[in-house]
Amino acid sequence: MLNLDERIKLIEAEIKSFVESSTSTAAAEEFRLKFLSKKGAVSALFDEFRNAGPEEKKQYGKALNQLKQLAEAFYKEKSASEQNSAAIPAGQPDLSLPVPPDPTGNLHPLNLIKYRIIEIFEQLGFNVEDGPEVEDDWHNFSALNFPENHPAREMQDTFFVEKNPDILLRTHTSNVQIRLMEKQKPPVRSIMPGRVYRNEAISARAHCFFHQVEGLYVDKKVSFADLKQTLYHFARKMFGPDTKIRFRPSFFPFTEPSAEIDISCLICKGKGCNVCKHSGWVEIAGSGMVHPNVLKNSGVDPEQFTGFAFGMGIERITMLCFGVNDLRLFSENDVRFLRQFRSVF
Repeated sequence: MLNLDERIKLIEAEIKSFVESSTSTAAAEEFRLKFLSKKGAVSALFDEFRNAGPEEKKQYGKALNQLKQLAEAFYKEKSASEQNSAAIPAGQPDLSLPVPPDPTGNLHPLNLIKYRIIEIFEQLGFNVEDGPEVEDDWHNFSALNFPENHPAREMQDTFFVEKNPDILLRTHTSNVQIRLMEKQKPPVRSIMPGRVYRNEAISARAHCFFHQVEGLYVDKKVSFADLKQTLYHFARKMFGPDTKIRFRPSFFPFTEPSAEIDISCLICKGKGCNVCKHSGWVEIAGSGMVHPNVLKNSGVDPEQFTGFAFGMGIERITMLCFGVNDLRLFSENDVRFLRQFRSVF
């Protein structure tokens, strides 16, 4: 039987012979299994070495470590060689690389934020509804409890297509709420994103058209506490858990009680800027409990059902999320501005 010294020399010769004669593309793995795996020749020598006496360990320990280092060096060299030989030929695509960005374009920043808003409310069980942008007076004003002398009904505030009967460009997406309750009895839990139109002077904070997302939840025993927790959840998901939020009493003809929702300005961090009118707070939404007259006008019994509604401008949310201080940039179609926005969160 060969002694340990002879076996070390024999395996060393086998290693060198294997490396010189191997032509297989899987030679590195074959080498590892034969010499370096748990059942390989080098590992078997180390197992035997553990049972050797003190004199043999002193005599052969260095030679055995050198053998292992030799085997590992050959394995590393063989692996690198195989990887280089498997390199992708010139002109061929590397299918393992990430897909490059599509150079043809990307989503508009308003759409990026709209889809994020929809995602948050869908997680709360809201579905998405849509409706016409050219609307009649009933669905845009009367059914929503607007009085006959309300300023929004005047020509200087609203774009009218026809008069008597009044046909107009909708001033909010609340018209979708009315149409939804007319065709679907409670429970109703939906959001209504869309474009709206108002005759306003164009500035950094206002435009003659913009985008809204309104929400409606009508069911038995819906309370103002449900409204507050829904909007608290939205604001923290949209702007971050450290965002400060406040409710201010307000008035809307279609809700009672009503409240404005403000958050701490994300652009100036509460220090004051032209977006927050140097107050440190930015209004993001109006809200309230659906007025009983609105429920009645839509064919819903206000004695049996209650509900809450809210509405927010997508431009305002987008300005806060991306730190944009002029909403006119969203409609100027400057590619240099638009190509900056490829993702949200």
